[in-house]
Amino acid sequence: MVSYISHSPAETEALGEEWGRSAQIGLVIGLCGDLGAGKTQLVKGLARGLGTPSGVHSPTFSLVNVYPGGRLTLFHLDVYRLDSPAQITAAGLEEYLRPEGVTVIEWADKWLGEVRNAECGVRSGGCSSDIGSLFRTPHSALRTLHSALRTPHSRILLPLRWVQLETLSDTERRITYEDTGA
Repeated sequence: MVSYISHSPAETEALGEEWGRSAQIGLVIGLCGDLGAGKTQLVKGLARGLGTPSGVHSPTFSLVNVYPGGRLTLFHLDVYRLDSPAQITAAGLEEYLRPEGVTVIEWADKWLGEVRNAECGVRSGGCSSDIGSLFRTPHSALRTLHSALRTPHSRILLPLRWVQLETLSDTERRITYEDTGA
């Protein structure tokens, strides 16, 4: 698990740009964080790192924005307006878990459903403030997502980067992430 402190929107974009330059086909990035935490800023940088020619906008009302033309196609999902994993499935978004490019999912915690915090036994409907608890214990929600990320012809797990963005001040953000699969 890696934790990074961004001191400005430009630094958040720079981190995303670094990720975009090194991204491989099939990468899925799940973003969690409150409104205004910098999720879309991170995606803007990612798009720049992929060489995506068009400007990135949050797909809150369209659910998916597709940005072709870069080194890899960027699929940008925002599931904020969907209330349950069942609604997400009904919207046909599962195909983006096996992208022919890179998929970024804002509000990814909604797709995973409730996550049990192992330390205190409290159920949370959003990303745990302790992202480490998501990876220290085998949660059924993560197992469900990992099953969906397995390729159809093999048991290989596609790469997943789980990201928590936390607002520290007007300009500072803590960005904690961990890569799973490969």
